[in-house]
Amino acid sequence: MVLEVGSIVEGKVSGITNFGAFIDLEGGSSGLVHISEVSRSYVKDINEHLKVGDVVKVKVMSIDDRGKIGLSIKKALEEVSGRKYVFSGRPAEIKFDSQKSSESMSFEDMMAHFKQESNDKMQDVKKAAETRRTGYKKPSGTF
Repeated sequence: MVLEVGSIVEGKVSGITNFGAFIDLEGGSSGLVHISEVSRSYVKDINEHLKVGDVVKVKVMSIDDRGKIGLSIKKALEEVSGRKYVFSGRPAEIKFDSQKSSESMSFEDMMAHFKQESNDKMQDVKKAAETRRTGYKKPSGTF
């Protein structure tokens, strides 16, 4: 099988490092998925997303002169689902209470979850500001 930039292929995770995962592709070649190309959400520990032996769909992003192949799981997911997600600013880690992963949630669900968390955090900030404005609480007892 001849690999072309832009094609989506299936591969098996053969190794994991702190900067990405090596994927064995059909035809005996292998490529690297950089940690930033594993998921649409921020990836702090790649081991939480991939394990050696996992079979994944990847998009071929680049093939250099020396034959090094750059891959992306994130872009393959976007191609398969037909959705493009563009986030500006610094990526934030999103934690979900439900068992749904961020990969299986729709964009609208992720935004609703983000909005709820933001509102909860703002309430905490407002409470802390109110405590500072009124002063500290005096200990019980007489002085």
